[in-house]
Amino acid sequence: MPFSLADITLFQAVLVAGTAFLASIIGGMAGYGTGLLLPLALVPIIGAEATVPVIAVTALFTNVSRAAALRHVIDFRKVAIMVPAALPMTMLGAWLFTRLDNRGATFLIGAVLVLLVPLRHRLKRTGYRLSGAPLAISGGVYGLITGGSTGAGVILVSFLMASGLSGAGVIATDAMISIVIGFAKASTFATLGELPLHLLVFALLVGCATVPGAFIAKHVMERMPIRVHTAMLDAIVVLGGVVMLLRAALR
Repeated sequence: MPFSLADITLFQAVLVAGTAFLASIIGGMAGYGTGLLLPLALVPIIGAEATVPVIAVTALFTNVSRAAALRHVIDFRKVAIMVPAALPMTMLGAWLFTRLDNRGATFLIGAVLVLLVPLRHRLKRTGYRLSGAPLAISGGVYGLITGGSTGAGVILVSFLMASGLSGAGVIATDAMISIVIGFAKASTFATLGELPLHLLVFALLVGCATVPGAFIAKHVMERMPIRVHTAMLDAIVVLGGVVMLLRAALR
């Protein structure tokens, strides 16, 4: 049955808004996490097919507020290198996602959630620096994956760290790239009819709940041990991904 705003209960609305707010704080501290955690609340309510277009819109709110909070450390040179290849691949990934049915979409989101955690650790262990053409190509890889899934921000964070960025510079540059990619992704879904008015309104409401998170994260980022936060997030992500894979398999 197609998603309708009238079908959402008050409890579900509070749950989604609360998850969006908390996820934006986590994302503001780690550079990723919003797109990984939001599907856990959205998929059971609006379905997997609607989740990716909704998050494409809400991510714009998250990343604009994050970029504004950390604007002084954005590396615009790396943004200029990665975006040209990322844009067309994002639109391709979004188009490919629209070819999937609800079961396929659920399986894809679950698989991405499970696989991204070990991928992040693997890239971190390599210790090499991306620059020039390899960095541009990595932008295309990220664009293709993020175009058809949620939570792929962990890949972009890993690529930026591999290029030599660290700390707030990673988070700020990630946010700036994600803003450009987010517009392309949301526009593609809208053009393909995957963002009808009721879904767009819902996405805008969820997006508003994420705005304060970036500014709160800016103040608490240095107080919370990043190792503890990362371990907790990894566990939540893998668990959520496994649940979605089981749901898809049992349909």
